Amino acid sequence: MNKQQLASTIWESANQMRSKIDANDYKDFILGFIFYKYLSESEVNLMKKEGFTDEEIKKMNEKDVKYVEHVKNTLGYFISYENLFSTWLEMKNDFNVSNVRDALSAFERNIDDVYKNVYQNIFNTLQTGLSKLGDTAQTQTKSIRGLLKLIRRIPMDGKQDYDVLGFIYEYLISMFAANAGKKAGEFYTPHEVSVLMSEIVAEHLKDRKEIKIYDPTSGSGSLLINIGHSIAKYLDGNGKIEYYAQEWKENTYNLTRMNLVMRGIKPSNIFVRNGDTLEEDWPFFEEGDRDKTYRLVSVDAVVSNPPYSQKWDITDKEFDPRYKDYGVAPKGKADLAFLLHDLYHLEEDGIMTIVLPHGVLFRGGDEGTIRKNLIEKNRIDTIIGLPANIFFGTGIPTIILVLKKKRTNNDVLIIDASKGFEKVGKIIS
Repeated sequence: MNKQQLASTIWESANQMRSKIDANDYKDFILGFIFYKYLSESEVNLMKKEGFTDEEIKKMNEKDVKYVEHVKNTLGYFISYENLFSTWLEMKNDFNVSNVRDALSAFERNIDDVYKNVYQNIFNTLQTGLSKLGDTAQTQTKSIRGLLKLIRRIPMDGKQDYDVLGFIYEYLISMFAANAGKKAGEFYTPHEVSVLMSEIVAEHLKDRKEIKIYDPTSGSGSLLINIGHSIAKYLDGNGKIEYYAQEWKENTYNLTRMNLVMRGIKPSNIFVRNGDTLEEDWPFFEEGDRDKTYRLVSVDAVVSNPPYSQKWDITDKEFDPRYKDYGVAPKGKADLAFLLHDLYHLEEDGIMTIVLPHGVLFRGGDEGTIRKNLIEKNRIDTIIGLPANIFFGTGIPTIILVLKKKRTNNDVLIIDASKGFEKVGKIIS
């Protein structure tokens, strides 16, 4: 299914349900159920691979403690047959919203302790939002049935040449949730920009055997996914990339986790956190014990598309090791604070790419001081001017900045790509 077909399929369903639920909530329902379907199918595939017949799979439940532990150790979770997505479809008229509530509760208690960081509370937005589908269990059930019929048609086998979850997220916002998503560009980096950043990073890292990559404002996770894909072609074998991600908004943080898992990345290679990047320097520390467990994690590549010109608390930030050698960004514009956070976590021979508003190149005051220090320390490698209106919800001119800590020269490559693009139009259903 290509993007046009997927867009038409989603829009058809959205039109049927838009009188019942808000567009922003609709997005969360679709993405949550897509992920649950993926997890269900992954477990069934594991069982079949291990020789289970369809009849044996139907008997699988939490009472088989030994096999449940095996599945949890392998996948990070366990889902009983009665709670599988395919079972919901088979139930037809016997299906009820209570089946979803029970299944999501069961999922939460059957997460392996090692993988709680990846799966815990990942369906919170979906679970708490079910009541929005109607005033009664009957109306909620009817709405969910419609969603399940839609989702069974959406591809999620990882063979598409685009980010399915990210595309759905951006498409729904751009079509009928402009008010709720007026800053969608903060959460989703257009595929073309993401690929450009990915190839720049991959070229720099192509001779390494193992790689750590980090996105401190991960949004949908599309940047990490594309960069991982670009780098993987140079690596020998799977599991050689560690993914670090932090995201402030809970539903978007959940989207990051879903997206990484659905791309076949091992849960043991995923390190994610729901938190404020500027207020709490992460990675890495254990929740609830920051002072004793904090350690600086330096990575091979940092990539980010942070929220533009965000306000932030600059109290005592001049003592923060992330900023003390360069300066503190103004409280009304945190753009360069994000950049310095990224740079702080970069290995000496690493590379970082960040999307920022064009104004960071020219604004004076504290930003001018930071710019001066970055240039004098020879950190800025390349500046790429992007076309206008490339991010949904904002017409602000944007750039990609490429930085390195260790450079062989002190030149700065400046590329004006603002006119170097082909406009292919907007998807219309």
